[in-house]
Amino acid sequence: MFAGLALVAVAIEAAVGYPDPLYRAIGHPVTWIGRLIAWADDAWNSPTASFEQRRGMGVVLLLVLLGSSIAVGVFVADLLDDIFDDLFGALLCGLLASSLIAQRSLAAHVADVARGLDEHGLVGGRNMVSRIVGRDTEALDEAGICRAAIESLAENFSDGVVAPLFWMVVAGLPGALAYKAVNTADSMVGHKSDRYRAFGWASARFDDLVNLPASRLTALWLIAAAALLPGCSPANAMAAVRRDSRHHRSPNAGWPEAAMAGALGIRLAGPRIYGGVTVDDRWMGDGRAELTANDIRAALQLYRTACGIQIAVIALLAAIIVLA
Repeated sequence: MFAGLALVAVAIEAAVGYPDPLYRAIGHPVTWIGRLIAWADDAWNSPTASFEQRRGMGVVLLLVLLGSSIAVGVFVADLLDDIFDDLFGALLCGLLASSLIAQRSLAAHVADVARGLDEHGLVGGRNMVSRIVGRDTEALDEAGICRAAIESLAENFSDGVVAPLFWMVVAGLPGALAYKAVNTADSMVGHKSDRYRAFGWASARFDDLVNLPASRLTALWLIAAAALLPGCSPANAMAAVRRDSRHHRSPNAGWPEAAMAGALGIRLAGPRIYGGVTVDDRWMGDGRAELTANDIRAALQLYRTACGIQIAVIALLAAIIVLA
């Protein structure tokens, strides 16, 4: 296990995130992976090919992403181990691995939605939430904006924080990089549109699989965090997960969304509009649906507490491994 690497990475990310000057200078691993996926989409996803051919090329894309990301991760980890001593090499590897975690940036983007509502009303809230969700935001009222922001916080806590750390603990830098490649492919081509229903099938199904353990862990961290915060209910969070998570259209997103909703005494998901089409999804949670910016801030407090619990567990694992 690589709990030590994960601990260094999550501590660095929590402290400094991914600095904007570095992003402007060299980009980000997700942007590099995205360029490869975009090239494959243009080259391999021909609209004149048959459904079976496009699905087959989507499988090839998934295999290329997995093979290249694992190979790069192994090469970089081995190179750092050969060049530097144990401590400095571990710190440098942790610095690189920290770019695969979105703990700090996720909180910042969601907090921007609350700030936008406070400072510029519905226009500011819609503008900020449109940067982090895929649904139509033009007609969202304040409650809809807040629900969208909190849903994004819950789902991306799983996809952008817990999952990369889980695979980092299990398989080191190669595991976290491979996960990030799969997750990026799902976000880019894993849609049920005419263009991507075949080509993105493999990436979407594999993303569901690799996110399965993290979504359950995320619900656990949120339930544990609810037990530490006044005004939150771990019992209601557990009840919402048991009752509602399986009714979400995603096999994974329902777990963190239901846990978040139950803990805060609110409702998430429900009917939404994507591309002008209303999607009549089930509600997660059975509390209030009329939310305000203060509910976003309460969700962020729950999220940060859950992140702290996760870091403590990783630190405990790292200590056990060192002492074993």
